Amino acid sequence: MTAVAAPSVASLVQSVDWLAIAPPTIAAVVALVVLVADLFLGEHRKALLGWVSVAGLAAAALALLPLLDGDRSTFCLKTLKGEQAACSYTADHFTLVIQFLVLAGALLTALLSITGIKDAKNTPRALPEGEFWFLLLSSAAGAALLPASRDLATLVVALEVASLPAFALVGIKRDDRRSSEAALKFFLSSVTATAVTLLGVSFVYATTGTLHLTRIATALTHVDGQFHTLAQAGVALTLVGFAFKTAAVPFHFWVPDTYVGAPLPVAAYLSVIGKAVGFSGIILVTVVAFPSYADVWGPALAALAALTMTVGNVAALRQQATRAYSAVRLLAWSSVGQAGYLLVPIAAAAYSKDADKAIGSTVAYSLMYAAVNLGAFAVAALVARTKPLNRISDYRGLYRSRPLAALVLGFFLLCLAGLPPGIIGLFAKVTVFSAAVDAGLGWLAVVMAVNVVIALYYYLQWTATLFRSAEGEQAVQRIPAPLTAAIGLTAVIGVVLSGAPQMVLRFASTGLF
Repeated sequence: MTAVAAPSVASLVQSVDWLAIAPPTIAAVVALVVLVADLFLGEHRKALLGWVSVAGLAAAALALLPLLDGDRSTFCLKTLKGEQAACSYTADHFTLVIQFLVLAGALLTALLSITGIKDAKNTPRALPEGEFWFLLLSSAAGAALLPASRDLATLVVALEVASLPAFALVGIKRDDRRSSEAALKFFLSSVTATAVTLLGVSFVYATTGTLHLTRIATALTHVDGQFHTLAQAGVALTLVGFAFKTAAVPFHFWVPDTYVGAPLPVAAYLSVIGKAVGFSGIILVTVVAFPSYADVWGPALAALAALTMTVGNVAALRQQATRAYSAVRLLAWSSVGQAGYLLVPIAAAAYSKDADKAIGSTVAYSLMYAAVNLGAFAVAALVARTKPLNRISDYRGLYRSRPLAALVLGFFLLCLAGLPPGIIGLFAKVTVFSAAVDAGLGWLAVVMAVNVVIALYYYLQWTATLFRSAEGEQAVQRIPAPLTAAIGLTAVIGVVLSGAPQMVLRFASTGLF
């Protein structure tokens, strides 16, 4: 009898490169270790969990070094000869840069949290240490997984792994009603955005028959005419969940209350790591999976960028009219405005011949923003130790009581405003502005310029407050070592990059193409 050939179907057996997946895996394993150790450690030894978490995040960041020698992919489908390879996890340069941002940001958040947890101990505001560190590490693991994801299923799973622990972190102050309300608002709005994203993913799968980003890009170039509208809807809806994470308008309404209600280190984490997750997701689905539908997502992202930066900066400006307004709320609205700037180069990639350069501008801006924004939150955490309400008026005369902290915060605010000596902030804004002009989006560049001027007012007013004389003497406490390290590290990074800003752009070149 003649043997019947087996059907030519690609094998579903996948290879695993453990070195490639080491960074998120280490964070996840340390999270489990911390959770189990919490069951056996006495109250007087639970402080060790924070240092174990810091060590775990440092180890996860160091695991990026062996991956610098070249791109690595894993969880790949075995394909037939001539068939396009499809992998679910790729550790390329873009992945490593975003993973570095995520893990370094989580490490700085952990340093802030050690001080915050210690200060709140034996008070009604005490935080459960084991649960806190487990949730932070779990969220960081999901955030580190997302930029390496190269199929829509893994992207959505990574997004939820990063998000679900964040909901609990926001509401972890059990006796604080504002914390519970913030967590509920954050959770409900996120669940809605995720549901819309899953609907979009199902539309994309229905029209292409695949979830792998590179194969989707190929399949969308020859979609049947009767499915064209379905594909367009899928592209638009898929972006919603990631737009929510970036706090793009109109998906931003959760931001102010969430930042104010959450523990301050968690607000810092969301402002930086949450944005890194959202923007890396948007970049992957637009530039890698949907390049042929740039006429759909390009104008949409340009409009979102203009709306986001305008709403964020105008709302931050309006905070000036409120007496005793919160520094954290101002930083929250500022982060919305900054999200608008970050969206500009991604929108420009739809119109640019060099999309890789445009995306590199967003990554470079993200690195600058992460360092200076975490630094601003670190100084805010210092002020909150003696002034729990953390109002802008509480920063009056900070230069007299803590001159170095005031100078560092002033430097961070000038970086966010894009003014010297914050050269890195100016450089990043010019890079984003150039991306819009090079892509022919002159109107968007004008909107950005106007918003930069608007933002100058509230950044400079806060900076001026630091050097005004304060009524009475302010109590000066010793700064804990972890908080000192967080402020010092961010300050050093900001100063070094302001001295050599071109380093950021070279480091941030994405290599997606």
